[in-house]
This record gives sequence, C-alpha cells and structure tokens, in this order.
Amino acid sequence: MARRGSGVVHEERNAMSGAFFMATLLMWALSVLYEIVFIQRTELLPILAGFCFYQSANWVIRSCLNRDPLFVNTSVSLLHSSITSVSVLLVIVNQWMRNSLSTMFAHSELVEHSWPWAYPALCISCGYFAYDQWDMLLHHLYKGWIPSILVHHLVLLVCFTLALYRNVTINYLILTLVCELHSIFLHTRKVRRMAGVRDASSRIVKAEWCANWTVFVLARFTSHILITVKLLKDSSKFNKGVELPLALFGMAGMNLLNIGLGIDLFEAYRRERKEQTDKHNHHE
Repeated sequence: MARRGSGVVHEERNAMSGAFFMATLLMWALSVLYEIVFIQRTELLPILAGFCFYQSANWVIRSCLNRDPLFVNTSVSLLHSSITSVSVLLVIVNQWMRNSLSTMFAHSELVEHSWPWAYPALCISCGYFAYDQWDMLLHHLYKGWIPSILVHHLVLLVCFTLALYRNVTINYLILTLVCELHSIFLHTRKVRRMAGVRDASSRIVKAEWCANWTVFVLARFTSHILITVKLLKDSSKFNKGVELPLALFGMAGMNLLNIGLGIDLFEAYRRERKEQTDKHNHHE
C-alpha cells in the first residue's frame, strides 16, 4: 500500500509538473503568434519555420526508422545540434574574417548589433526548443517533479524570445549556442546505447568519451563561464533595463545546469565502466 501510495503521489507530481510546463509553452506560443500576426514582426517567422522543420523531421524518423519516442526525440535533437553547430561556427568565422577579435567582442557589438545570419539562426533554434519541449511533454520524456531539461528549455525560450523581441544581445546568445557542439556527443551517446553498442572497452566508445569530455569542458563549461565573466566585466556599460538582469539570470541557470550535467556525465561514465567490468568478471 505504501509503495502504491508513493507511486500515486509521484504520478500526481509529474502531472502537475507537465501541466505547468505545458501552460508556459502555450503562453509562449500565443506571444510569438501575437507578435507575428498583429505586430507584423515577419522577422520572427523563422521561429515557426524551425518548429515545423524539426516536427517534420520527427514524423519522418518515426515513420521510416523507429517509432520509439525516446529514439525519435534523441535523433531530432542530434539533427538540431549538428545543424546549429555548423550555423553558429559559420556565423562566428564569417564575422571573425570581417573584423578583428577586439571589435567582434566589443560590448556594443555583442549587445546592440546582430551579426549576419545570427538573428534567423537564433530564431530557428528557438523554434527547435519549443518543438522539443512539446515533444517531451507529449510523450512524457522527462523525470522528476522539476525536470532539469524542461527548466533548461523554459529558461532558453524566455531569454531567446525576449532578446529577439527587443533585438538585443543576439550575438551574446549566438555565442552561448557554441555548447551545441557538445550536445552532438551527448545525443550520439544516447543513440549508440539505444542501438546496443555498449562495450566500454571498444576504441570507438573510448574515443567518444574522450571527445565528449573534451568538448564539454571547452564548448560548454568554459565558454559559458567566459560569457558570464564578460557580462559581469561589462555590467556598467549596460543601459538600465531588463537586458543585464535577464542575461545574468540566463547564464546563472546555464552554469548551474552545466554543473549538473557534468555530474550526470561522470555517473554515466562510471556506470558504463562498471557494466564492462561486471561483464568481464561474469565471463571469467
């Protein structure tokens, strides 16, 4: 009875959590549609294009490859990480070739201007995070009363959308998306394990883990710390308004989630090593 009661409470909490995040997602969608339809902000249309593109990719994978919701979601996430990583690197390299690093990373350049293709790239990513939030809520691909992945997406949707509405800090947000390079390895690992490739002693898996940790430190952890330091260093240069508090709030959330992700990665690595050791001992 105690176990069943605990299970009922757990289900109720999950339902409450899902209802909250679904409500925030619907409010976000209504806000975006209002801006596009009534305020005629046509530059925001790539948000809808991004949502539709990744939802279409979901349908194609579900129809042609595998109907497992987790496999489909992870595959689409891998597609997004790959496309976004290439897009962000092209935006940054293109700007680097046009300007010096000191000019490129000046406060006014990061806050008040938008590099070529940075705005639509951010819009499309925003559309993806809305799609992914919807897909995870629809298929219950989350755990816990306050799921970190849903919180992560909500924080990103709020920060990205407000920046897009006001057309500020676009370049800052493009720099935060460098972390999608690491997401490629996160999603590759999930797909690899779902495909049954779990031999931790194999060269492929060892190389994957090496790349996973290296890119986590450089593209996610270090890059987000540097962006936070840059924000704090230039805090006096921000105009009075919501930009600085929102940016600091967003980066604080990302940094905390990065710490949690690092802990989860370490635990996953230990589990894979333990699985391999147990398998080896069993054969002996």
